[in-house]
Amino acid sequence: MFQNLATNRLELRIINNSDRDFIFEEFQNDFINNYLFDAEPMTDISQADELIEFYNAIEPRNQNRWVLIEKSTNTKLGTCGFHLWNPDKKEVEIGFELLQQYNGKGYMLEALKAIIYFAKMEMMVTKIHAIVYLENNQCIQLLEKLNFIKVDQRLLNYRDQEYMHYVYALLL
Repeated sequence: MFQNLATNRLELRIINNSDRDFIFEEFQNDFINNYLFDAEPMTDISQADELIEFYNAIEPRNQNRWVLIEKSTNTKLGTCGFHLWNPDKKEVEIGFELLQQYNGKGYMLEALKAIIYFAKMEMMVTKIHAIVYLENNQCIQLLEKLNFIKVDQRLLNYRDQEYMHYVYALLL
């Protein structure tokens, strides 16, 4: 089902074991973790192995993650993908991270357009959800640029504190 994708500037390659150092770097990065309220920052390389294993479960699976690679330099920039895919309801949740030095260059917009198209055409998804911390303004702007609409809000508990998140949806 899941396959590598390409855009004008990016290769979106399904995450694999060769990405373990990058995944470890990405998910221990303070900028990335500033708005993630579902897991502690990585502290051991084995955690990167576990994440890769999760996203590479034998198909059929309800999740997939791509590594964004800039074609011209072969540089890994971030990741994006889906989780909680429900084929019966034709819904999925999207998630994405981009290292800070690559923000503002349109890379994630380009990548998300490609995976949204993939979700519609290959996964037969009709609704994509995104959950975003209310202070993550760059993420909110990106979602709204992609025509996601704020449909709800919810409190998520993390480290014994509650954080308000917006729920966005995109109807395909």
